[in-house]
Amino acid sequence: VLGGGGISQAHASAAAQIGGVKVVAVGGANAAKVEAIATRHGAKAYTDIESLLRHLPMEVLLIGSPSALHAGQGIAAARAGLHVLIEKPLDVTTAQADAVIAACNQACVKLGVFFQDRFALDLVRLKAAIDEGVLGRPLLGSARVKWWRPSEYYSTSRWRGRAAFDGGGAVMNQGIHTLDLLLWLWGDVKNVFARQATALHSIEVEDALIATLEFENGALATFEATTAAFPGYPRQIELSGTEGTIVVNQDRIVSADLRTPFAGLTGGPESENAAASSPIVSDVRGHQSAIEDFLRAIRDGSEPRCNGPEGRRSVALVEALYRSARTGQPEIPTPT
Repeated sequence: VLGGGGISQAHASAAAQIGGVKVVAVGGANAAKVEAIATRHGAKAYTDIESLLRHLPMEVLLIGSPSALHAGQGIAAARAGLHVLIEKPLDVTTAQADAVIAACNQACVKLGVFFQDRFALDLVRLKAAIDEGVLGRPLLGSARVKWWRPSEYYSTSRWRGRAAFDGGGAVMNQGIHTLDLLLWLWGDVKNVFARQATALHSIEVEDALIATLEFENGALATFEATTAAFPGYPRQIELSGTEGTIVVNQDRIVSADLRTPFAGLTGGPESENAAASSPIVSDVRGHQSAIEDFLRAIRDGSEPRCNGPEGRRSVALVEALYRSARTGQPEIPTPT
């Protein structure tokens, strides 16, 4: 495990719950935090990546460091012969994403990205239903990530809200999960038009962005992301097609109004959404599923559910949103 923050604690806890898996080493710049995670799991603690990568035996590196470090550390791990599973985003630019993808391909190691929403039961059902044409021809969508983070969330961190490390704000750090879902569910985005603001927090990047998205399949959607909406509200996604509308709150289907009923889309209860108001990951089941899927891909010689090229798609979309917000013009995501 590389990183000493809350997400690395989640990675280590999730991995430790998988049979046959042992957390053997933890590395990061903050010696106290790294030591705490390592002690909890009976692992060796390191304060430099070079020593961490030389630890034996070790087969997989879970990266949970600041976003702009992901690709460089992933490249180093690949060159050391390790399979690499990286916390979202893959990196903060498509150029860096392409570099780590190429390095893992050259080293013949697996590369994956933690987008744990792809393993949520209702969202897996929704993906299957859309693929079977339950919604008909896609028409209109909306996605709202109206979350809250207090000023301390940024001021007590050496990297959050700083362009060089975070690569962006509410979109790159929080909203990217939802953009990944939209890409996974509805396919590629053709062009975007965005506006952003630093509305509340004293940070270098945006804490609010709104955008329109035009998908390759012809559908239009609106997208909102913020960390300035007190007290924080569950993420909501609405997707409408010629055959009906499905509404998702956080990771649960709460409404499925379809011309033709579809088994499994009954509209489950709305889930609690701690992420709306807190960065603490209290439920690591999604991360555990992502790790299990990644290990399956290693064993089977197949691809993880979110591999490097899949993880790149959301980075390209975020880049396009930021370019549009700067230029005031529609922008196209950078192709592979």
